[in-house]
Amino acid sequence: MTSTSVIDELKKTKILELLEQGKRVDGRALDEAREITIETNAIPKANGSARVFLGDTEVICGVKIQPDRPFPDTGDKGLFICTAELLPLSHPTVETGPPQPPVIELARVVDRGIRESHMVDVSQLVIEKDKSVIGVFADNVVVDYDGNLFDACSYAATAALLTSKTPKWNWTDDSPVLAEGEETPLPITTIPVSVTMGKIGNYIIVDPNGDEWESMDARVTITTDSDGNICALQKGGSDGFTQDEINQCGEISVRVGAKIREKLKEAQKGSQ
Repeated sequence: MTSTSVIDELKKTKILELLEQGKRVDGRALDEAREITIETNAIPKANGSARVFLGDTEVICGVKIQPDRPFPDTGDKGLFICTAELLPLSHPTVETGPPQPPVIELARVVDRGIRESHMVDVSQLVIEKDKSVIGVFADNVVVDYDGNLFDACSYAATAALLTSKTPKWNWTDDSPVLAEGEETPLPITTIPVSVTMGKIGNYIIVDPNGDEWESMDARVTITTDSDGNICALQKGGSDGFTQDEINQCGEISVRVGAKIREKLKEAQKGSQ
C-alpha cells in the first residue's frame, strides 16, 4: 500500500467516525450544501457569464450565442451544448492534454441536466427552419477544485444562461444577417438545480467536499426543475444504492434544490 492510499484510508476512517456521530469534517449537517456565492457578468464580452463559489470549489462559465447549422433531425430547434475544462492550476492532479473520462462525464451530466429540464426553449431559437438556427454554448472552466464539480458547473452554467442576452438574426440572401436592435434574454422556461449526494459507508451526504469526494463509495446527481420534478439522474462510483436510498436522495434533491434555486433567482435579479 502506498503512502497516498494510507493517507486516504485514514481520512475515510475519520470521516466515517464523524458520520457515525452525525457530523461532517467541515461541521455541516449531512443534508447541507456548502456556502454558495454567485457572481454574474463575470466575463464582460460574453453573451452571458457567471462565477460560482461552492465552498472552495470555483467555476467560471461563459455563454456564447451565434448562428449555426441545425442538427439534421431537428431543423426546427436551436442548439444547446455545454462543455467543461479543468485548468491545471485548479488541482495538483490536473494535467494539460485531451480531456480525461471524468471531465467528459462532468460536461455530459451538466449538459443533460439543463437540456432535459428544457430550461432553454430551443424551439424559439430558429432563424430559418432546416437551414439556420441559434446555437447556445455554455463553457465551464474550473479554476479551483475542492470536490463536487457537477453541481458547481451546473450552477455556473444555469446562472450564466439566466443572465444571457441573445442578438437577433434575419434570414437574408440565404444566410443569417445580424439585425439591429437590442439584445433580448434567452427564452427560459424553468430553473434546473442539480444536487449531488455521496454515499460513504451507509451514510448519504449532500455536496461532498474534496476529502469526502475521495472517500465516497458511490454518488448520485439528481436534477430537478422549478416544479420539483426530477428530470435527470446520474449514478457513479463502485458501490450501489438501495431503492430506499434512491428515494431518500430524490426527496433531498427536491428540498435542497429549492433553496439553491432561490439563490439563482437572486443572482438573476441582481444582474438586471
